[in-house]
Amino acid sequence: MKALLKKDIFVLMRQMRMFLLMIAIFAVIPQMNMSIFAIVYCGMLPYTAMAYDERSKWDDLAAAMPYTVGDIVLSKYVLGWLAVGGATVLSALGNFIFGRFAAADFSMDALLPSMCVGLLAMAVTLPPMFRFGVEKGRMFFIFLFVALAVGGAGLVQGIVGSDGEFPTGVAALIQLGIPLLAAAGTAVSVPLSMAMYKKRRSV
Repeated sequence: MKALLKKDIFVLMRQMRMFLLMIAIFAVIPQMNMSIFAIVYCGMLPYTAMAYDERSKWDDLAAAMPYTVGDIVLSKYVLGWLAVGGATVLSALGNFIFGRFAAADFSMDALLPSMCVGLLAMAVTLPPMFRFGVEKGRMFFIFLFVALAVGGAGLVQGIVGSDGEFPTGVAALIQLGIPLLAAAGTAVSVPLSMAMYKKRRSV
């Protein structure tokens, strides 16, 4: 699996060098919106790696090599986990440094939920990607994104107070619930993706 992970990292760095640099810059900019974008977008890097694999017919080559379904599937998850975790660490360091030396107060409260959202997005969208491929699976991703955006906006408007802040109990529930949801989603998603990919290869 290490070789597969190295292959994906090498391909992404070679093909998306400038874009990855921009994501790193966004992560350290002391603005929470930029940090959230960088963290969540890093959760989409496995899709890009899978798209390059499909374009180069890598799956056909991998089937003739001594890689198991678990190796191939886990390498994409590990790639996403490392990317999301790395962006979160960069954001935390950037906010800490600017807060320390620029005498500014930057809240890091959104970093953990943002990381969990990135992980949860991977957990929900990777299984259909492994089953149907990136092109068809991308339609599911777009549908999910729109549904979450519309539903999330309506939910936020319903529970946010008149001062624009979440009630204390709701904020505490979000901080606890999102990590638990991300962990549970990941635990279900990994074996599901393996089953989906195995079924795809058997067709």
